[in-house]
Amino acid sequence: MTKLDDFMRFHETALSVRGQRQQLLASNIANADTPNYKARDIDFTSVLNNALHLDSKQATASLNKTDAQHLGGASTVAGAEPMYRTVSQGNIDGNTVDMDVERNQFAENSLRYEASLTIINMQIRNMLAAIQG
Repeated sequence: MTKLDDFMRFHETALSVRGQRQQLLASNIANADTPNYKARDIDFTSVLNNALHLDSKQATASLNKTDAQHLGGASTVAGAEPMYRTVSQGNIDGNTVDMDVERNQFAENSLRYEASLTIINMQIRNMLAAIQG
């Protein structure tokens, strides 16, 4: 079973990182009219490499809250902190979301997510064909 896990681990991790990136991009789009909101994104390749090289037994560190009203820690994507986008065109209200960029990144990430799902489905079908003969 460990060889099967190793075989599928890359695409499992890639789908997880793509899903988290999709949430980050959706958050940028949702906050396009929020004053002083700073658009964030990740470098997919470096975050994926980071996630693949993490020890599977390594636990993620979490902050202890001493009061119920304390806010949680900063959100991370596969252990990496999202970066702020470089500003291509400034807004008067301090918002750095460029809807054209965000929509393009969202669509590209969606297509790549679907492509990964297709590859996984093909791998599973090939394994089933090999088992069934």
